[in-house]
Amino acid sequence: MKKKTFKVSAVIIWLSSLSLGILVMVPKIAEQHFKIPATLADGLVTALFTLYVWYFNIYSLPKFSKFNAATGLSYPLLARSIIIGCVIMFLLVSAWQLLIPSPEFGPVMLMLEVRGILINLTFHMLLNLLYQTYQNQQVILELERTKADNLGAQYELLKQQINPHFLFNSLNTLKSMVELQDKNSVDFILKLSDFYRFTLENRKMDVIPLSEEIEILDAYMFLLKARFEEGISIEYKIEASHYNTWIPPFTLQLLVENCIKHNVVSLDYPLDIVLYSQDGKLVVENKMQLKKNPGRSTSLGLDNINQRYLHLLDKKIDIETTTEFFRVKLPLIYEYINH
Repeated sequence: MKKKTFKVSAVIIWLSSLSLGILVMVPKIAEQHFKIPATLADGLVTALFTLYVWYFNIYSLPKFSKFNAATGLSYPLLARSIIIGCVIMFLLVSAWQLLIPSPEFGPVMLMLEVRGILINLTFHMLLNLLYQTYQNQQVILELERTKADNLGAQYELLKQQINPHFLFNSLNTLKSMVELQDKNSVDFILKLSDFYRFTLENRKMDVIPLSEEIEILDAYMFLLKARFEEGISIEYKIEASHYNTWIPPFTLQLLVENCIKHNVVSLDYPLDIVLYSQDGKLVVENKMQLKKNPGRSTSLGLDNINQRYLHLLDKKIDIETTTEFFRVKLPLIYEYINH
């Protein structure tokens, strides 16, 4: 993104300069015997000098300020502006003297030089404040952009972790079926193909409707049943209105995988999983029948889900463990726009 340059509206510059010129004319106009040419010249010199101060500081401040970032004030620029300003004021008053000769050239020169220094100091401080405010705003905007880009990159990484994770576990399942010469191996491959079609269709989505997630979960459960048969089951007790809420893609699959990874799944000890609504949350619950040797954890399942919910809602998932059940409670997402 192209960085914006520091600017002050031309309307503000010219109006403030003309206003200051008119302001210095008011005391003279209030006098009984004021000289119109001298009064106009005084106002014109002040207005022109103010224009110089505006434009000199606007175009010089960005260059000089980088050397004075710690103090927030550019002393070399201020000194340079005052010195050049004194020369310009001398030239303006000299031109006034040539056009409208006056015996009071010395006092007028001194008065206007002092006025010029005061104008320089005042407008330099004002512009320095405006420029520092502008720089602070640019830093804040850049930090926000960096933060947003970083969060987006982190979330993309979280989503990309899921596909290899599923593929690894699915291929392990297929390997076991082939080794056992399971007659359902071909059907498993076809369903696996369908499942990864779902993956490709939803891989760029931050969230999908819960109803679609359930469809994907059903396809995944078919793959699991091809291996475990009646050793695994799932039951839905979700409120009808909650099917229209949103959920990060493949959240339920990760939770089911987590159940299988840590619990015994067999015909003798079937693993029953229940999905239900409770207190505005979606709960995934399974019986506790822990394996003696659950194997090495990849640390992708629950942590991945938790990080995605933190990114989307700034909310954590709730995990409850009892002697009989293990529950994961997911916050329901009622409205969300995919990016």
